[in-house]
This record gives sequence, C-alpha cells and structure tokens, in this order.
Amino acid sequence: MSGDLTQPARKRPIGLGRGLSALMGEAQREEPLVSATVDGLPSPGIRFVSVADLAPHPDQPRRHFDEAALGELALSIEARGVIQPIVVRPWKGKYQIVAGERRWRAAQRAHLHEVPVIVRDFDDAETLEIALVENIQREDLNVIEEAEAYLRLMRDFGHSQDALGRLVHKSRSHIANLVRLLDLPAPVQGHLVEGRLSMGHARALINTPDPVTLAEAVIARGLSVRDTEELARKSRPGNNRVVKAPSANVMGADADIALLERQLGDLIGLKVSIEHKGQGGSVTLSYSTLDQLDMICQRLSGERI
Repeated sequence: MSGDLTQPARKRPIGLGRGLSALMGEAQREEPLVSATVDGLPSPGIRFVSVADLAPHPDQPRRHFDEAALGELALSIEARGVIQPIVVRPWKGKYQIVAGERRWRAAQRAHLHEVPVIVRDFDDAETLEIALVENIQREDLNVIEEAEAYLRLMRDFGHSQDALGRLVHKSRSHIANLVRLLDLPAPVQGHLVEGRLSMGHARALINTPDPVTLAEAVIARGLSVRDTEELARKSRPGNNRVVKAPSANVMGADADIALLERQLGDLIGLKVSIEHKGQGGSVTLSYSTLDQLDMICQRLSGERI
C-alpha cells in the first residue's frame, strides 16, 4: 500500500508482521494538526467531529450489521463513549468513513453529537483496502461480502490474487475459492450468508446445472458436504451412469481427513495438512509470509486482531 504512515508507538507482544495498526498508524501516536488543510478541512490527525459530518463509504465491504450487537455497542458507547477513533478521509467538504462505520452507527443510536476521528488522505484503492483489512481482521465480513471486496480490488484496481493474499494474510487459493462463490445464483449466496449452507456445500454446487434446486434439496435433507459433492456430481450431464462404489478406505478416514483439511483451509485461509495415526496425529499449517505467521500467532493466543 502506498503512503508514508506513522509507525506504532510500541511493539505488539506477539505481532511479527504489519497488522492493521501499521496500515493506519497507532491512535496513541496521533496528534491534531490544524495549521494546514486538505480539501478545505483540517489536515490529518485526531479530533472530535460532528456525527452529522460523517458519511459511510458506498463501497464499504460490510453490508450486514447485526442489530442486537449494534444495540449492545450503542449501550457501551452511551456509558463510556467511543474509545477507538473512526478512520475517515476528507470528502466533499465533510468526511467519509474508511474504517469504523459500525461505531458511527452505534454512536448515532447512543445520541452522541461528536465522535473522535483520525483523518487520513486516502485514495479510493487505499480506502477499500483498509476497510477490507479491518473487517477481515475482526472477522466482521460474511464470505460473500469478503469475496465481493476481493473481486472489486482485482477488477477495478488491478490487484492480483497473490497481492491480495499478502494484504489480508490469506492464501491465494482461499481468495480464489471465495471469488468463485460469486458465480452462484443470489438465492444460493443467500443460503450461505444466512448459515443454511457452509462454504464447502456452496463450493460443491458451483458449475452444477441447477444450483438453486440442489441447494434447497441439500438444506431440506440435511446433507453433509461429502453427500452434497456426490449429489452435484450426479447432477452433471453424463454422470448418471452407475459408478463403482469407492473402497471402504476411501469412504472412511482418508476421505474424512481430506474434507477436514479443506474445511480448515477455507476457515483460516492457509494450507492445512492432517497426519492421523491410530488415536493421535498432527495438524500442520503452512504459511508463506511473516504476516501469515503473525495472524496464526494472534489467533492461537486469543489476541484481538
């Protein structure tokens, strides 16, 4: 990402790579700067601004805001105020939210008149990148929202899947698999967002003749991912012939382990290998950058990312 951004004031206890704090700068190091202007507004720094002077970004990756969670945040803000500043950029005489729309919405519910903001002069690509990284690190996006953000960064701003992987600490295959979900019809995507289908189920339905009908059958019958993959295979033209039953070994532990590897890989965005022997075994997570190792360490330690 371009731009000369302020470095963190102190090292994170576990962090090995460039987290969100390195992208936006630590709030603790920010100081108001009022001598210069950007688009007629005060130059970058922390300040309190009117809630009415903030506007959400129309291409914010996150589309769904849980009403119950938003209400809980509003109660917390009403009692303690907005602790973490909202990141904004100058926009048409006011400010456009780059990261922190959920805090802004909750502040409105709490009837706050002003909120703390960090002002940054980001371009369109940087704005979308930071909004995507913040939401992914906080696990705020559903898989369709995440996929749509990846697609826009690739289509409109020329990002490659490898570059996106480095940006969000995910594997290239994870990004490719998510973007492929956008090939599914809207009703199937809706089932995925609402949790009626898992990502494994949805992936199995891609390129089938009638994914909407198949999805409804999967939900109604409570099929597993493996059963869904078999149903999808049979639905494709030319695949209605009798197929020799797989060996017990293929249908047993080996197939279950392969499925687990795929599911875990989709969940954390890294290649996962499982070695199972007898009653024990090992799980191997493969990373290609220090950023990905940083993400693994944070998740294992329970640190908020």
